[in-house]
Amino acid sequence: MVELTNKEFFQDLDQTIATELFEQTTYPWEILPLIKDFVLKVGPTLSVDEYDQVEEDVWIAKRATIAKTATINGPAIIGPDTEVRPGAFIRGNALIGAGCVVGNSTEIKNDILFNNVQVPHYNYVGDSILGYKSHMGAGSITSNVKSDKTLVVVKDRFNHEKIETGLKKMGAMLGDYVEVGCNSVLNPGTVIGSNTNVYPLSSVRGFIPRGCIFKKQSNIVQKDI
Repeated sequence: MVELTNKEFFQDLDQTIATELFEQTTYPWEILPLIKDFVLKVGPTLSVDEYDQVEEDVWIAKRATIAKTATINGPAIIGPDTEVRPGAFIRGNALIGAGCVVGNSTEIKNDILFNNVQVPHYNYVGDSILGYKSHMGAGSITSNVKSDKTLVVVKDRFNHEKIETGLKKMGAMLGDYVEVGCNSVLNPGTVIGSNTNVYPLSSVRGFIPRGCIFKKQSNIVQKDI
């Protein structure tokens, strides 16, 4: 599925400091096992004028705003003008871009958040990549492990094509400007193309093309652009 390659899926790879990871892989989920080592490599090279190393393997931009009750475990990089709100839990292997919002009681684990991503209220985001200016509504989550614990397979919505990821843990890949409605569940292996909207209370699985409105799994319509 050529639509799922990094070059086709993300409109602007300059909106993350992890550009090289996208250039050296074909599909975005191939980056998930590389996040930890990348953060550990890049962290020590960050400008001391712009970032503070607040503890081992945790680098936070001086212009970021971190609530006192937030918990941040390394390895992690948090970019400038990002806000981490009270009760947020960043579990490690996290690369959070500039201008992001990590909200109250939101949990982040093994993720890349492009610049200006918002996960602002009660979100779980695990083993996922969220593209530029994507937004997850309150209570929406990524489910990153299948109930039968088998390896995750990415499928198109008609189940005609399948790509073996080789991963036991994979949440969701969101393209740029994706809007996920409140209290939705993105099942393991969900891939949502850029500029797509997901209705609230949705259960989403498989590949949803760019520029669509997801009303339910059997009712996905193309936007009038």
